[in-house]
Amino acid sequence: MEARLGRKGFCTHFLQINPKKASCFDLVKVLFSSNLSKRKFIESSFEREESVIYRLLIVISALVQKFLLEIAFPVAMMGRLLVYLLNFLYANGGFFGLLRNIMHVEVVIPDRKAATYMSLIGFLDARMELDSKIKHGNPMYFPALSIMACKAVYNNAAYNRYLIEDQWKMEFLGFRDYWNDFTGRADTQVVMFRDKSVDHDTIVVCFRGTQPFNFNDWCSDVDLSWYEFPNIGRIHSGFLKALGMQNIVGWTQTVDADSYHGGRRSPLAYYDIRDTLRDLLTKNPEAKFIVTGHSLGGALAALFPAICFYHDDRLLLDRMEAVYTFGQPRVGDEAFGNYMETNLKKHGIQYHRYVYCNDMVPRVPSDGVFKHFGTCVYHDSKYQASIVEDVPYKNYLSIWGVIAMRKNAIYELIRSFVMCRKYGEDYREGWLLFCMRLVGLLIPGLPAHCSQDYVNSTRLGSHRFHH
Repeated sequence: MEARLGRKGFCTHFLQINPKKASCFDLVKVLFSSNLSKRKFIESSFEREESVIYRLLIVISALVQKFLLEIAFPVAMMGRLLVYLLNFLYANGGFFGLLRNIMHVEVVIPDRKAATYMSLIGFLDARMELDSKIKHGNPMYFPALSIMACKAVYNNAAYNRYLIEDQWKMEFLGFRDYWNDFTGRADTQVVMFRDKSVDHDTIVVCFRGTQPFNFNDWCSDVDLSWYEFPNIGRIHSGFLKALGMQNIVGWTQTVDADSYHGGRRSPLAYYDIRDTLRDLLTKNPEAKFIVTGHSLGGALAALFPAICFYHDDRLLLDRMEAVYTFGQPRVGDEAFGNYMETNLKKHGIQYHRYVYCNDMVPRVPSDGVFKHFGTCVYHDSKYQASIVEDVPYKNYLSIWGVIAMRKNAIYELIRSFVMCRKYGEDYREGWLLFCMRLVGLLIPGLPAHCSQDYVNSTRLGSHRFHH
C-alpha cells in the first residue's frame, strides 16, 4: 500500500513464520511463553500473543513446514523422475511398445517442451475434450470450462496451446511464468485464452495450482503467515507474494523496479495480467473475463479481484464476470472475507468456490486463523451438490473426521472400479489414479484434491444452484 504503515512499510500489522529458523527449543518456548519477540523464527508487529491455541497452531504450522522442507529436494527429484518415466513409456506406446522399439532400435526420447509431454496431473486425468453436452448458456458452462483449464495449466506451454487451439478451437493468448519478489524464482504460472462465439466473448485467466511434488507449494498451503492491510483485513502472505506483491513497497499502482536488489527475469503476475487485460478489453468493448484456479491457483484467483478492488480498477471491475475456484485454501481472515463479499456484491461479480468431498486443501490453513467467504458449492462423494456455509470437518486435523474420512476413502477406492461402467469411457480411472486412491487410505483427502473428481463434479453434479 502506498503509505508507509508499520515496520513492513506497506501494512499495519504482520506475522511471518520462518520454519528454517525454528529450533526445537524455540518451538517449545512458544507454547509456554507469549513473548513472540524472543523467537528467532517469528517476525511480528506484535511482541506478545496471549492465546495458547493460536501459539499451538503456529507451532504445528512450523513443524509441518520443517518436515516438508526437509524432504522437499528428494521428493522433487523423485517426482521429476516419475513424470519423465511416465512420458517415456507414453511416447513409446507403453511397456510392450517400448520393448518393440528397443528391438527395432527406435526408442523415442520425450521432449519436456513438446505438446505431448504431460505432467502428473495430465496422467491422472487424461481427458482433453470439453463435455459436448454443456454448451454456452448452460449454468455449468464456465465452471466446466474453468476446471478443464485448471487441469491443463499444470502442463507446459506447448500442451496448453495445442489443447486450446486444436481441441477447444479457442484463441490462445499466452502461457507465462511469473516472478516472486520474495522467493527470487519464477514460480507462478498462468494461461490465458479467449472463448469467443456469436453469443459471447470471454477471456479466461487461469492460475496454476500446487504442484504435487513441489513441497514449497505445499508449505504455502499450511503457512499461517499474514499481512494486515487497513480496512481490508489479514491476508495470507504466501499467496500475496505469488500473485505479484512487490518486496518493500507492497501493492503500488505501478511496478517499482528499484524496490529490491537484483533483477527480475520475468514480470510480476498481477501487474502483467492487469495490463494484458486492459489492452484486450479496450480493443474488444464487448469482451468480459473470468478468473479461475485450482488449489494454490484458486487462492490466487480469489485474491486477484481483491487487488483490483484496492486499486479501484474500474475497467477490470466492470468487465470481470466471475471467479471460479476449485479446492481453494483459505486466503484471509473474517474481516477480509467481509471486505470481499461487500465488493463482489457491489460490482456484480459472481464468486463460486467448489469443494469436492474430503479434499484436504480447502481445510487449510486453520479455520482458527483464516476464514472462507462467498458461495461454497460442495459436492459429496456421489457428486451431488449443495450450497453450504462451510464444508464438513472444516479443519483437516479434525478429530471428528478421522473415521468418516477413511470410510469415504475406502468408498472412493471401490468406486474407481465402477465409474467407467456407470458413466462411460470418459470416467475411466487408470492405474495411476488407483494408486493415488490407495494413498488416500493413509492420507484421506489427498486423492480428493486431484482434478479428476472436480471435473466429474461439474459434469455429473446437480446444477440447480447456479443462475
